[in-house]
Amino acid sequence: MPESIRIRALVVDDEELARERVRDMLHADPEIEVIGECANGREAVEAIKKKTPDLVFLDIQMPGKNGLDLLNSLSRERMPAIIFVTAYDQYAVRAFEVNALDYLLKPFDQARFQKALERAKAQILNGHRSEIGERIMTALEQMKTKPEYRERLVVKTNGRVFFVKTSEIDWLEAEGNYVRLHSGKESYLLRETITSLESQLDPKVFMRVHRSAIVNINQIHELQPWFHGEYRVVLNGGIQLTLTRSYKDRLNDLLGKPV
Repeated sequence: MPESIRIRALVVDDEELARERVRDMLHADPEIEVIGECANGREAVEAIKKKTPDLVFLDIQMPGKNGLDLLNSLSRERMPAIIFVTAYDQYAVRAFEVNALDYLLKPFDQARFQKALERAKAQILNGHRSEIGERIMTALEQMKTKPEYRERLVVKTNGRVFFVKTSEIDWLEAEGNYVRLHSGKESYLLRETITSLESQLDPKVFMRVHRSAIVNINQIHELQPWFHGEYRVVLNGGIQLTLTRSYKDRLNDLLGKPV
């Protein structure tokens, strides 16, 4: 590549350590200029519009506007080349592969990173931006029309990534724009809203009992009539939650009869 031509890259991830890792891997490449970093989807939309990067390293799992929401807000014409970064989304990965899109599955090493980067460089230098945008939009449509419920959740904490099977989850509770996951004696904080997470869990197994709580119905030990048409939900471990009237119809559907 001529010395005067450099690929302008933007790094988008809600975790500072993850952004730092990508930035360090790009640092030694003279063909790349890192023009900015963003910690959430809202910042990234503004940065893409103002700075017009050629390449974006985009984390899928972010609180609020996630990576896929961000792309849905962009037009095909303004779509930069994207290297998706994900730790968990198996269905998204399949959609990316089918449409020949680059992705990095966390945790990734330098060799895998370099392979994705070289592919992205080739696409950018060959001037295939409109084609890239078309493939990204096609992948997003596939993910909308063919939902797949999650079999595991990824917990990212202190730079580490580990997995929790959804079958091992007892219940989940909202903490602002985050969700506290409870599994046995352990609890973990997920960078995701409870409404977003609810849509990714199998409704035959997980039930919203309150605007701030979702339970694994296999963990329900007892339902106790409470005040004003509400119920006390007692889990196997002794935890007690409230099933509010606005969510009672969901329980009726699962049981096949009114409670």
